Amino acid sequence: MTGSAATGRVDAAPRIIGIVQARMGSSRLPGKVLRPLAGRSVLGRVVRAAADSGILADLVVATSTDPIDDAVVAECDRLGVPYHRGPVDDVLDRFLGALAAHPGDAVMRFTADCPLLDPEIITLVASVYRAVPGLDYASTSIARTLPRGLDVEIIRAETLRTVGRLATDHHRVHVTSYAYTHPELFRVLGVTLTPDRSGLRLTLDTEQDWALVSAVVDHFGDISVPLAKLTDWLDGQPDLRALNADVRQKRLEES
Repeated sequence: MTGSAATGRVDAAPRIIGIVQARMGSSRLPGKVLRPLAGRSVLGRVVRAAADSGILADLVVATSTDPIDDAVVAECDRLGVPYHRGPVDDVLDRFLGALAAHPGDAVMRFTADCPLLDPEIITLVASVYRAVPGLDYASTSIARTLPRGLDVEIIRAETLRTVGRLATDHHRVHVTSYAYTHPELFRVLGVTLTPDRSGLRLTLDTEQDWALVSAVVDHFGDISVPLAKLTDWLDGQPDLRALNADVRQKRLEES
């Protein structure tokens, strides 16, 4: 809560909505969002981590109208989490539809291929956003120090709607990229955590990624593992780290 010295008014904290993008049609690892990890789907792990952050007023899954994503809808029903269906390729439009159905002041964007997401980092980024008046966008990936797969981002709802009017091409796939690539238009903040662990890859795009993530979950079980505990363990597992060390992340312009 923040107060105004001039008026004595107390401003309510922004209502933050979490939106998880999820669909079955991955080109490199089809169906990855519903693969099981220690008895819980990948999507289920992301939903749990987001909810466990304790800072979301609402949480919704944004999936597509493609019939293949009926399976995502069925999983949302099983998890008890609401969903919104929109265009396959225009992910930004999906987010705007989800926001219209679940209104808020800011949106935290999650992707359903990050099953090792740390709730503490979600809470931290939300706290930073709340502490900086007038901020349009904050993310841990602007100056990356986190492993890929643990990044967190938040965007002001009105900024997201503005981006929806301006963004074209690949920016509509990556949802927030128009905002952080146009800092002359938007107030953008990078959140960094030390030490630099950006050399680790803990997302799910390939079978090599799946082998690493599966090994992590086999070791820790069905829990959300804090970043420091996870990376300390991986420091002693060079063979595991090597499994996906050569996987190339797609460029922003690639779909």
